[in-house]
Amino acid sequence: MAEQHDRDAVPGDGRDETENERLDRNWNALLQELRILQTGTQLLTGFLLTVAFQQTFSDLAEWQETLYLVVVSLAVASTACTLMPVALHRALFRRGAMGELVQWGSRMLRVGLMTTALAVAGSLALIFSRVTGVSGAVAAGAVSVVVLAVLWLALPIGLRRRVGPPGPEPVPSR
Repeated sequence: MAEQHDRDAVPGDGRDETENERLDRNWNALLQELRILQTGTQLLTGFLLTVAFQQTFSDLAEWQETLYLVVVSLAVASTACTLMPVALHRALFRRGAMGELVQWGSRMLRVGLMTTALAVAGSLALIFSRVTGVSGAVAAGAVSVVVLAVLWLALPIGLRRRVGPPGPEPVPSR
């Protein structure tokens, strides 16, 4: 057992795993997170893309059309970011680059969360603009940005500080 402990990816963390096993575990955890976000971003993007083909779309004010285009662009960017790790995995498959996959996948997931939050807030603002006008759109957009920032950014950062420093980053392959 001492021999296995000497090979531990993070000695003392309670897991008897090699660096490769840790990277595989981290990649699998990342994939689970991506699956959830991918589904949501794809649904949001799909629904937003159909809005332009509705009869009442021509009733939008110019600023609402601009907001719509920004929101659609954010949703597409979010979808692209959450699908990027899959494309990267396909390109680097069996090349011993799991460290790179985990690092870049994690980065793209963060960007995907940010663009998703903005797309959700913008979508809410667009809906409120149709029902309540400009003031309702601004209020709904602002409140949703604050709520999402607290839930997706401030809370995780606060918990991360309370839990303590992270383990070492994956070492990129070659």
